[in-house]
Amino acid sequence: MTETELKQNNELPGKDAPIGVFDSGVGGLTVVREIMRQIPNEKIVYFGDTARVPYGNKSQETVIRFSEQIVRFLRTFQVKTIVVACNTVSAYAMEALERDIDIPIIGVVKPGAREAVLATRNGRIGVIATEATIGSQIYTKYINELNPQISIYGKACPLFVPLVEEGLWEDPVTDEIARRYLTELIDIDIDTLILGCTHYPLIRSTVRKVIGEGVTLVNPAYETARQLRELLLAHDLLRGEPPRLGSNQYQFYISDKADKFVRFANSIIKYGILSAKTVNIEAY
Repeated sequence: MTETELKQNNELPGKDAPIGVFDSGVGGLTVVREIMRQIPNEKIVYFGDTARVPYGNKSQETVIRFSEQIVRFLRTFQVKTIVVACNTVSAYAMEALERDIDIPIIGVVKPGAREAVLATRNGRIGVIATEATIGSQIYTKYINELNPQISIYGKACPLFVPLVEEGLWEDPVTDEIARRYLTELIDIDIDTLILGCTHYPLIRSTVRKVIGEGVTLVNPAYETARQLRELLLAHDLLRGEPPRLGSNQYQFYISDKADKFVRFANSIIKYGILSAKTVNIEAY
Protein backbone atom coordinates (compact mmCIF):
# COMPACT_ATOMS: atom_id res chain seq x y z
CA MET A 1 0.00 0.00 0.00
CA THR A 2 1.38 3.41 -0.94
CA GLU A 3 1.61 6.37 1.43
CA THR A 4 -1.23 8.10 -0.42
CA GLU A 5 -3.46 5.05 -0.05
CA LEU A 6 -2.64 4.86 3.66
CA LYS A 7 -3.74 8.45 4.11
CA GLN A 8 -6.87 8.00 2.03
CA ASN A 9 -7.93 4.88 3.93
CA ASN A 10 -6.91 6.34 7.31
CA GLU A 11 -5.14 3.06 8.09
CA LEU A 12 -2.04 4.15 9.92
CA PRO A 13 0.24 1.40 11.25
CA GLY A 14 -0.20 -0.02 14.75
CA LYS A 15 2.02 -1.55 17.43
CA ASP A 16 2.87 -4.67 15.43
CA ALA A 17 4.26 -2.68 12.49
CA PRO A 18 8.05 -2.39 12.06
CA ILE A 19 10.29 0.57 12.67
CA GLY A 20 11.94 1.97 9.55
CA VAL A 21 15.59 3.01 9.88
CA PHE A 22 17.79 4.49 7.17
CA ASP A 23 21.25 5.87 6.59
CA SER A 24 23.43 6.93 3.69
CA GLY A 25 25.36 3.68 4.15
CA VAL A 26 26.42 1.39 6.97
CA GLY A 27 26.98 3.80 9.87
CA GLY A 28 23.32 3.69 10.83
CA LEU A 29 23.82 0.10 11.94
CA THR A 30 25.15 1.52 15.23
CA VAL A 31 21.67 2.99 15.74
CA VAL A 32 20.05 -0.32 14.81
CA ARG A 33 22.28 -2.08 17.34
CA GLU A 34 21.10 0.26 20.09
CA ILE A 35 17.44 -0.19 19.13
CA MET A 36 17.89 -3.96 19.28
CA ARG A 37 19.44 -3.66 22.73
CA GLN A 38 17.04 -1.16 24.23
CA ILE A 39 13.74 -2.09 22.54
CA PRO A 40 14.23 -5.81 21.78
CA ASN A 41 10.60 -6.59 20.94
CA GLU A 42 10.50 -4.32 17.90
CA LYS A 43 10.69 -5.29 14.24
CA ILE A 44 13.13 -3.28 12.12
CA VAL A 45 13.41 -2.58 8.40
CA TYR A 46 16.77 -0.99 7.59
CA PHE A 47 17.85 0.67 4.36
CA GLY A 48 21.44 1.73 3.65
CA ASP A 49 22.06 3.79 0.52
CA THR A 50 25.40 2.14 -0.22
CA ALA A 51 25.27 3.03 -3.93
CA ARG A 52 25.13 6.77 -3.31
CA VAL A 53 27.21 7.15 -0.14
CA PRO A 54 28.60 9.55 1.02
CA TYR A 55 25.87 12.16 1.45
CA GLY A 56 28.27 14.63 3.03
CA ASN A 57 29.44 15.99 -0.32
CA LYS A 58 25.92 16.32 -1.81
CA SER A 59 23.78 19.45 -1.97
CA GLN A 60 20.86 19.88 0.40
CA GLU A 61 18.43 19.46 -2.49
CA THR A 62 19.99 16.13 -3.42
CA VAL A 63 20.00 14.88 0.17
CA ILE A 64 16.31 15.77 0.49
CA ARG A 65 15.47 13.97 -2.78
CA PHE A 66 17.39 10.84 -1.76
CA SER A 67 15.76 10.86 1.69
CA GLU A 68 12.26 11.21 0.26
CA GLN A 69 12.88 8.23 -2.03
CA ILE A 70 14.01 6.12 0.92
CA VAL A 71 11.03 7.14 3.04
CA ARG A 72 8.69 6.13 0.21
CA PHE A 73 10.43 2.74 0.07
CA LEU A 74 10.16 2.22 3.83
CA ARG A 75 6.48 3.18 3.78
CA THR A 76 5.79 0.16 1.55
CA PHE A 77 6.41 -1.91 4.71
CA GLN A 78 3.78 0.15 6.56
CA VAL A 79 6.37 1.17 9.15
CA LYS A 80 4.97 2.85 12.28
CA THR A 81 7.85 5.28 12.72
CA ILE A 82 11.03 6.28 10.91
CA VAL A 83 14.48 6.77 12.40
CA VAL A 84 16.86 8.93 10.37
CA ALA A 85 20.14 7.27 11.40
CA CYS A 86 22.29 9.78 9.51
CA ASN A 87 23.59 13.09 10.79
CA THR A 88 23.75 14.64 7.30
CA VAL A 89 20.09 13.82 6.59
CA SER A 90 19.14 14.98 10.09
CA ALA A 91 20.87 18.28 9.32
CA TYR A 92 19.63 18.81 5.77
CA ALA A 93 16.30 17.04 5.32
CA MET A 94 14.42 16.62 8.63
CA GLU A 95 12.15 19.63 8.14
CA ALA A 96 11.10 18.43 4.69
CA LEU A 97 10.50 14.87 5.91
CA GLU A 98 8.54 15.96 8.98
CA ARG A 99 6.35 18.12 6.77
CA ASP A 100 5.58 15.34 4.30
CA ILE A 101 4.75 12.27 6.41
CA ASP A 102 2.05 11.46 8.94
CA ILE A 103 3.90 9.03 11.21
CA PRO A 104 6.43 9.88 13.95
CA ILE A 105 9.97 10.52 12.74
CA ILE A 106 13.15 11.01 14.75
CA GLY A 107 16.70 11.97 13.79
CA VAL A 108 20.00 11.50 15.59
CA VAL A 109 20.97 15.14 16.16
CA LYS A 110 18.39 16.33 18.70
CA PRO A 111 18.82 13.37 21.11
CA GLY A 112 22.59 13.82 21.10
CA ALA A 113 22.35 17.58 21.54
CA ARG A 114 19.94 17.20 24.45
CA GLU A 115 22.18 14.73 26.28
CA ALA A 116 25.27 16.90 25.76
CA VAL A 117 23.51 19.89 27.33
CA LEU A 118 22.61 17.76 30.34
CA ALA A 119 26.16 16.36 30.61
CA THR A 120 28.32 19.48 30.33
CA ARG A 121 29.66 21.05 33.51
CA ASN A 122 31.77 23.91 32.13
CA GLY A 123 29.54 24.82 29.16
CA ARG A 124 32.13 23.86 26.52
CA ILE A 125 30.94 21.12 24.16
CA GLY A 126 32.89 19.65 21.25
CA VAL A 127 31.30 18.03 18.20
CA ILE A 128 33.18 15.74 15.83
CA ALA A 129 31.38 14.85 12.60
CA THR A 130 31.59 14.91 8.82
CA GLU A 131 32.30 18.16 7.01
CA ALA A 132 28.64 18.46 5.96
CA THR A 133 27.32 18.10 9.51
CA ILE A 134 29.86 20.54 10.93
CA GLY A 135 29.20 22.99 8.11
CA SER A 136 25.44 22.88 8.71
CA GLN A 137 25.90 24.12 12.31
CA ILE A 138 22.95 21.91 13.23
CA TYR A 139 24.34 20.85 16.62
CA THR A 140 25.11 24.47 17.47
CA LYS A 141 21.53 25.43 16.60
CA TYR A 142 19.89 22.77 18.74
CA ILE A 143 22.26 23.12 21.70
CA ASN A 144 21.86 26.90 21.80
CA GLU A 145 18.07 26.54 21.62
CA LEU A 146 18.34 24.53 24.84
CA ASN A 147 20.99 26.72 26.47
CA PRO A 148 22.32 29.81 24.67
CA GLN A 149 25.16 30.15 27.20
CA ILE A 150 26.94 27.01 26.00
CA SER A 151 29.91 27.28 23.63
CA ILE A 152 30.14 24.66 20.86
CA TYR A 153 33.34 23.73 19.05
CA GLY A 154 32.99 21.68 15.86
CA LYS A 155 35.72 19.62 14.24
CA ALA A 156 35.29 17.81 10.93
CA CYS A 157 36.95 14.38 10.95
CA PRO A 158 36.49 13.11 7.37
CA LEU A 159 39.02 10.27 7.58
CA PHE A 160 37.22 8.51 10.43
CA VAL A 161 34.49 7.08 8.16
CA PRO A 162 36.81 5.28 5.69
CA LEU A 163 38.96 4.02 8.59
CA VAL A 164 35.87 2.55 10.26
CA GLU A 165 34.62 0.98 7.04
CA GLU A 166 38.03 -0.61 6.51
CA GLY A 167 37.73 -2.19 9.94
CA LEU A 168 40.65 -0.20 11.41
CA TRP A 169 38.82 0.44 14.68
CA GLU A 170 41.86 -0.17 16.86
CA ASP A 171 44.93 0.54 14.76
CA PRO A 172 47.99 2.81 15.02
CA VAL A 173 46.85 4.70 11.91
CA THR A 174 43.49 5.49 13.50
CA ASP A 175 45.23 6.50 16.74
CA GLU A 176 47.45 8.96 14.88
CA ILE A 177 44.57 10.50 12.89
CA ALA A 178 42.53 10.83 16.09
CA ARG A 179 45.38 12.67 17.80
CA ARG A 180 45.64 15.10 14.90
CA TYR A 181 41.91 15.79 14.87
CA LEU A 182 41.29 15.99 18.61
CA THR A 183 44.32 17.93 19.90
CA GLU A 184 42.71 21.33 19.32
CA LEU A 185 39.57 20.26 21.19
CA ILE A 186 41.72 19.19 24.13
CA ASP A 187 43.44 22.59 24.10
CA ILE A 188 40.03 24.32 24.18
CA ASP A 189 39.22 22.43 27.41
CA ILE A 190 35.90 20.92 26.40
CA ASP A 191 34.30 18.65 28.99
CA THR A 192 31.77 16.96 26.68
CA LEU A 193 32.23 15.55 23.17
CA ILE A 194 29.44 14.50 20.80
CA LEU A 195 30.27 11.63 18.44
CA GLY A 196 28.35 13.35 15.65
CA CYS A 197 28.54 10.64 12.99
CA THR A 198 26.96 7.20 13.28
CA HIS A 199 30.29 5.57 12.37
CA TYR A 200 32.14 7.13 15.28
CA PRO A 201 30.84 4.95 18.15
CA LEU A 202 32.85 2.12 16.59
CA ILE A 203 36.07 3.98 17.41
CA ARG A 204 34.86 5.19 20.79
CA SER A 205 37.77 3.50 22.60
CA THR A 206 40.29 5.31 20.37
CA VAL A 207 38.58 8.65 20.92
CA ARG A 208 38.47 8.00 24.66
CA LYS A 209 42.18 7.17 24.73
CA VAL A 210 43.07 10.43 22.98
CA ILE A 211 40.56 12.83 24.52
CA GLY A 212 41.02 11.60 28.10
CA GLU A 213 38.83 10.26 30.88
CA GLY A 214 37.74 13.72 31.99
CA VAL A 215 35.62 14.32 28.88
CA THR A 216 32.11 12.88 28.69
CA LEU A 217 31.47 11.14 25.35
CA VAL A 218 27.93 11.44 24.01
CA ASN A 219 26.81 8.69 21.63
CA PRO A 220 23.76 9.95 19.67
CA ALA A 221 22.99 6.37 18.54
CA TYR A 222 22.38 5.36 22.16
CA GLU A 223 20.40 8.51 22.92
CA THR A 224 18.30 8.13 19.76
CA ALA A 225 17.23 4.60 20.73
CA ARG A 226 16.34 5.83 24.20
CA GLN A 227 14.28 8.72 22.81
CA LEU A 228 12.67 6.39 20.25
CA ARG A 229 11.34 4.25 23.10
CA GLU A 230 9.83 7.37 24.69
CA LEU A 231 8.30 8.35 21.33
CA LEU A 232 6.71 4.93 20.82
CA LEU A 233 5.29 5.00 24.33
CA ALA A 234 3.86 8.48 23.81
CA HIS A 235 2.08 7.34 20.63
CA ASP A 236 1.00 3.99 22.12
CA LEU A 237 3.11 2.16 19.51
CA LEU A 238 5.52 0.18 21.72
CA ARG A 239 5.34 -3.58 21.20
CA GLY A 240 4.58 -5.49 24.37
CA GLU A 241 5.80 -8.89 23.19
CA PRO A 242 8.51 -10.15 20.83
CA PRO A 243 7.45 -11.16 17.31
CA ARG A 244 6.65 -14.82 16.85
CA LEU A 245 9.44 -17.11 15.71
CA GLY A 246 10.01 -17.06 11.97
CA SER A 247 8.41 -13.64 11.52
CA ASN A 248 11.54 -12.06 9.99
CA GLN A 249 12.05 -9.57 12.80
CA TYR A 250 14.99 -7.78 11.18
CA GLN A 251 15.14 -6.97 7.45
CA PHE A 252 18.04 -5.26 5.70
CA TYR A 253 18.02 -3.55 2.30
CA ILE A 254 20.76 -1.68 0.49
CA SER A 255 21.28 -0.06 -2.92
CA ASP A 256 24.60 -1.77 -3.75
CA LYS A 257 27.28 -4.21 -2.54
CA ALA A 258 25.18 -6.59 -0.47
CA ASP A 259 28.04 -8.97 0.39
CA LYS A 260 30.22 -6.18 1.79
CA PHE A 261 27.28 -4.82 3.76
CA VAL A 262 26.54 -8.20 5.34
CA ARG A 263 30.17 -8.66 6.38
CA PHE A 264 30.25 -5.23 7.98
CA ALA A 265 26.84 -5.68 9.63
CA ASN A 266 27.90 -8.95 11.21
CA SER A 267 30.99 -7.29 12.68
CA ILE A 268 28.71 -4.80 14.47
CA ILE A 269 25.50 -6.69 15.23
CA LYS A 270 25.75 -10.13 16.80
CA TYR A 271 22.44 -11.45 15.49
CA GLY A 272 23.71 -13.45 12.53
CA ILE A 273 22.58 -11.24 9.65
CA LEU A 274 22.49 -13.70 6.78
CA SER A 275 21.44 -11.49 3.90
CA ALA A 276 20.61 -8.03 2.62
CA LYS A 277 18.48 -7.40 -0.44
CA THR A 278 19.48 -4.92 -3.11
CA VAL A 279 16.85 -2.36 -4.09
CA ASN A 280 16.72 0.08 -7.03
CA ILE A 281 15.96 3.06 -4.80
CA GLU A 282 15.73 5.42 -7.79
CA ALA A 283 12.43 3.71 -8.63
CA TYR A 284 10.75 5.26 -5.56
